[in-house]
Amino acid sequence: MLTIAFPAAAFDTNCYVLATSPGEECLVVDPGIGVEEQLAAVLREHRLRPAAVLLTHGHLDHVYSVTPVCGGDIAAYIHQDDRYRLADPLASLEPGLVAMLERQFGRQSTWREPSQVVTVRDHERLPLAGLDLSVLHAPGHTEGSVMFTLPEVPDQLREETGATATCVSGDVLFAGSIGRSDLPGGDPEAMRRSLRDVVLPLPDDMLVLPGHGPGTTIARERATNPHLQGLTA
Repeated sequence: MLTIAFPAAAFDTNCYVLATSPGEECLVVDPGIGVEEQLAAVLREHRLRPAAVLLTHGHLDHVYSVTPVCGGDIAAYIHQDDRYRLADPLASLEPGLVAMLERQFGRQSTWREPSQVVTVRDHERLPLAGLDLSVLHAPGHTEGSVMFTLPEVPDQLREETGATATCVSGDVLFAGSIGRSDLPGGDPEAMRRSLRDVVLPLPDDMLVLPGHGPGTTIARERATNPHLQGLTA
């Protein structure tokens, strides 16, 4: 599997491009703030054609560029419980932060909802761009936070990590940490249940590609992440 990752221009949100190989269709995951130029360069370099945009949740730093990336004929996939956030993800921000975004990114800070949105459900299978993904609903950071799993591993990380499958975890699980649950729509108890019932049952040899920060594995997080200690799957 070809996997390219790069950070957005704000909040260090990871944007991922997934494909079976160069020259094929691809999936764009969490196109955040200011990713358009770098994403276009990645697509040109690897001769990739976006087939869909996958959103791990509806926070602004993960969806900011979804509409220009989608254009008119590419659908954005998001869990049904976060679908409402695409109406206007700027609405929940403080005015000062909106003003900052307007100064830095101009017109992009005026939101336009994607024309095609597909809502997904827990355990739904998504065969897209030659990849076979599964949806894991893991609320807590937001009501509709999800992780996407697939039975492939990025070519460049297979030998290094020994992983046999991949989880794109969004803001549910980070290397050594987890997503905040104190923002609007967050729920600490729901996050605890998601970590116990969704994250812990994942296999140790699963690579984790998080929404922020470096990649990790379930084995490493199970052994070292303080937020997983004391939980029983």
